Amino acid sequence: MTEGPPPRLPLDWIAAALRRERTRVGLSLSELAKRAGIAKSTLSQLEAASGNPSMETIWALAVALGVPFSALVEPPAPAVQVIRAGEGPTVHSEQSSYVATLLSASPPGARRDIYAVGLEPGSVRTSEPHIPGTVEHIVVSAGRVEAGPVGESVELGPGDYMSYRGDVPHTYEAREAGTKFVLIMQHV
Repeated sequence: MTEGPPPRLPLDWIAAALRRERTRVGLSLSELAKRAGIAKSTLSQLEAASGNPSMETIWALAVALGVPFSALVEPPAPAVQVIRAGEGPTVHSEQSSYVATLLSASPPGARRDIYAVGLEPGSVRTSEPHIPGTVEHIVVSAGRVEAGPVGESVELGPGDYMSYRGDVPHTYEAREAGTKFVLIMQHV
């Protein structure tokens, strides 16, 4: 049985969230595009539920809006939610083989997001700083990953845990095939 690529995020979730958050902070399309460093036409397409946004584009928009990444990609949540391995809304990096699946968005007041991450050797996922006060927590379940702030990264193996500031540039690089870890982003 051949596996296809992981499912992409439904664009209507992203479009509705972008419109909601942009309106909430009172920014025009032009101003938000400028703050995020993307073309106004790209933002317009995203708000119209067309286009194919990368992880980097969504992160840039989240930072420009001052919201966690999950605020732009989280689906409406049912009362009971189960996400089986290999399922769930995923985003892909343009820079590397980094694929993140949102497992749980931060409910109001809790300000944390949980991701299941798969990463393959051969490329580095570089992350720009997230909103001020962000702390990332990683628990490795398979393989080996080198992660952390630029210049302070640490290699981790199965069962290892680390936390570090997510509001500074940081990287993730798989050291073995099939590397998987849980990433918890805490926003204060």
